[in-house]
Formats: sequence, C-alpha cells, structure tokens
Amino acid sequence: MGHSKRIFVAGHRGMVGSALVRNLEANTDSEIITRTRDEVNLANQASVNAFFAENGIDQVYLAAAKVGGIHANNTYPAEFIYENLMIEANIIEAAHQNGVQDLLFLGSSCIYPKFAEQPMREDALLTGQLEPTNEPYAIAKIAGIKLCESYHRQYGRNYRSVMPTNLYGPGDNFHPENSHVVPALMRRFHEAKERGDEVVTVWGSGTPMREFLHVDDMAAASIYVMNMDDKVYAEITDPMLSHINVGTGIDCTIRELAETLAEVIGFEGRLEFDASKPDGTPRKLMDVGKLERLGWTASISLRNGLEQTYAWFLEHQGDFKGLQGII
Repeated sequence: MGHSKRIFVAGHRGMVGSALVRNLEANTDSEIITRTRDEVNLANQASVNAFFAENGIDQVYLAAAKVGGIHANNTYPAEFIYENLMIEANIIEAAHQNGVQDLLFLGSSCIYPKFAEQPMREDALLTGQLEPTNEPYAIAKIAGIKLCESYHRQYGRNYRSVMPTNLYGPGDNFHPENSHVVPALMRRFHEAKERGDEVVTVWGSGTPMREFLHVDDMAAASIYVMNMDDKVYAEITDPMLSHINVGTGIDCTIRELAETLAEVIGFEGRLEFDASKPDGTPRKLMDVGKLERLGWTASISLRNGLEQTYAWFLEHQGDFKGLQGII
C-alpha cells in the first residue's frame, strides 16, 4: 500500500468500521478519512457526491449500514431496505465517478437462504428463501454484492465483497434488549457476578451451534482481500459470484459459549437453560475454504477474543450511561 493513499472508511463509528480504522492506522502510513453522519449523509446522493469530489479518495471500505435486531427489522423493514440500498448505491457510484479503483463492501451472512446447507458456501447465494425477519436487510446486502460485481464487469473496477459470520469485540452493542448473543450474555454474567446471583438463565436449550469471529480478525481479513493481487483474486472467484466468506470455520454450542463466558467473567453461579424460549436455526456455519486458499485464516481464538472483549467492556463501563447500553 502506497504511503500517499487516502482511504475512506464509511461507518467508522460502528464495531467493524472502528476495527478497520485501528488496523489501518497500525499497519499503514496512508491517510485514513472518516466522516460523521452530520458531516456526510451517506443516504443522500448529493452529499456523498460532494464528499468524493472534494477529497481525492483512493480506497473505500464500505462498512456503513443501518443495522438492528429482529424487533427493529420486523418493525421498520422499509427503512432497512431503503437506507441500506441508498448508502451502498451512493457510495459505489460516487466512488466510480471519481476514479476510485479499489472498494470493499462488507455484507452479512444473512444473505444466505434460511435453510442453506451447512457449512454455507458462497455458491449458496440466491438458491433459496431468506429468513423472513430480516429479508429486507438481506436483499439490500445482496444488492451491494451485485453492485460491486456489475461495476467490475462493466468498468473494470476492483470492487469486492466480504461476508462475515457472527462478529463480536470492542465497540459491540451491549444494550440489554437489542444486543446479540455474545454481548448480551457478557453483560448478563457481569451484572449477575456484581449482584452475587446464584443463577443465570440463558434463553433456549443451549444446543444450537454458532460461529463467532473477533472483529479485529474481520478487519484484518478485509484489508487482506482489499489488497490482494487482481490475478490471484480472479483465479478463485467468478465475476458473478465474487463475494468471499470470512469466519473461523469453527463453531460451538450456545451452552459452550455460555460456559466459556462465565469462566472469563468469573461468574461462579449456576447456568440454567430455558428450553421454552426459541432456539432459532440449529446451526449457522460459514465455509471459509475459499479465503483459506487465498492465504488468510483467523488468528484470535474464541477464549482469547472473549477475554479481550470483556477487558474492553470493563474499561468502558462509564461510557454506557449507567449500563443502559451502546446503541
């Protein structure tokens, strides 16, 4: 990477975007460009066009998105599909119009069919029905992949896409109602330890299997794919099936996750599993063979990653507005 490059990280305040900024700042002398929503409204075409025209951007990491849990996706499906389509379309088109050759779009594993064969390979895309609760969001992410492929096919742009598995790490959302499983359980065990509770109840049977990737590994993989030689990338991808899964290739049961978290946090009470609560999909694992063949594998174990994340949680408790959560 040349020292003179100006790299725009869209969505730098999110968990993934902030990890990208950390990694880029530590490993390159390039100038990292960020903007808040007040400075550039990514859902507004004129605002995005003006930003690119004025800033001479060389590379773009497109990590910006409207995200939320099941309740938010079910309640505001129009906003989820509209805003995500606008963000990605505005950025990709403006990047092209302003001569940006390199762009990386960050998607989500929800692009795959609800009943995709496990582990989920890249070629499972568009082979079945999506999970209904987040279909609008997933459709927008699929559109982002196809935008990147189309600009590559028509204009020769190096616009690539990566699809992460379940992410966790510093900067995660610890909201008591809207967070995902790792931060939700981490906060619950921490508060139970502080109160001296004897029991923590975990939703579901504990048998579903999930894969978890530390966000710093996700950032490292993203930068690796962004800067991969064109010929190497072309040899292992197809112009109309170009996205690459990012994960560990290893999963665990929710029970195993909960037991590891309890140890990391120091909760010495008893775990109970409420089987009356929904389990969700029995298994959700990414096939990461393509990324491994390209020369990259995850380096942060789940145990070490959880320890790092808990240390960050403890350090930033004062920022949570009385532990009301990061939203």
